[in-house]
Formats: sequence, C-alpha cells, structure tokens
Amino acid sequence: MRENAPTRQRRKEARPGELTAAALDLFVEKGFAATRLDDVAARAGVSKGTLYLYFDSKEALFKAVVREGLLPALAEGEQLVSAYSGDSSSLLREVIAGMWLQIGSQRVGGLPKLVFAEARNFPEIARFYHEEVIRRGTSLIASVVERGIRRGEFRPRNMLATVHILVAPMLMRMIWQHSMDGCGATAAPIDEFLDEYFAILLHGLCSPVAGETR
Repeated sequence: MRENAPTRQRRKEARPGELTAAALDLFVEKGFAATRLDDVAARAGVSKGTLYLYFDSKEALFKAVVREGLLPALAEGEQLVSAYSGDSSSLLREVIAGMWLQIGSQRVGGLPKLVFAEARNFPEIARFYHEEVIRRGTSLIASVVERGIRRGEFRPRNMLATVHILVAPMLMRMIWQHSMDGCGATAAPIDEFLDEYFAILLHGLCSPVAGETR
C-alpha cells in the first residue's frame, strides 16, 4: 500500500492538466457549443464527477484551457521585449515568430477560430478572450511598434489601426490552418508566408534611410 500511495498522489495532481488537454482537443475539433463535459471526462479517462472537482462549468474549463495554452506565450513575449537591446525590426520578428511557434503551430492555435465563430452565441467567453488574450496580445505588439518609433527606427503610425493590421494576417493564417487546410485548400508554407509577411510589414514600418524615397 505504501508503494502505491505516491503514484495515486501524482495522478491526482496531474488530473487538471489531463482535463484541459482533453478539453482543448474537443474544443478545437467540435467547437464550444458542441463540446460536452461528459465527452471531456471520457476523453481524459475520468468520471464526470471527477471533472467537477476541478471545474464547475464548461465556461470555467474553457477559461483554464485559454490561460494554460495562450497566456504563457504572451508572458514570454513580454519578457523578451523588456530585456531586448537590439533593433526593433528584429524584435518584432522575434515576438511574432515566437507567438506563431508557441500558439499558431500548436493545437491551441485552433482557439481563435472557435472564439470568432461562436462569439455572438457565447458573449461571455468572447469577452473573457478579449480581456485576457486580445488586449494583452495587441498591447505586446504595440509596445514593440512604439519602441521602434521612439528610437527613430519606425515611422509614426496610427497605433490602433497599425496593430490590428499587423495581427490580422497571423490570425487569418491560424484560422485557415484549422479550417481550409482540412478541405485540401493549403496555404503557402509557413516559412514562405512569414518571410513575405515581414518583408511587407517592415517596408511599411521602417523609417527610410538617408536619400531613400518611399
């Protein structure tokens, strides 16, 4: 009995993570409305009663999935910005490419599609997502653009419009990956997409060098 006790304890501690992993898979596969807590419990290999020990509703489970899957990438981006000493063009590339690596290329990259598709039917989860993910993500991108403007590396821009223009193609690429790719309508390979994306956006952002006209 003594030898088995630690195993049971480790299993109990691991269970919330197993539940959020199962929920993420089902949310991405089926959407928010069609995902049932019974299905999440079955996918995780536990009873529904066990699930309720950790999450009292589907909304609470969704919030945990978002916080676990998306917020660490935003926190890492914020830390990078605060410690970065190089030029702002390189910083912007690192922040956006890092977010793609940690979010867009992962299973969790299917969450934006879910939120946008079901926002009107579930305004509470949309508000939550906006407050905890969209606001923080756009603030992160804005901080890099503002840094570049302060340092004379970027030209002054309408910040609200600029940040949304920078974010929109990456969001669309995530949505495409979890929708049209499944129908065989593949987009450009992500490496090629990112190369062209950065070439276009930096051409528009960067201050011209001496003697250059735009």
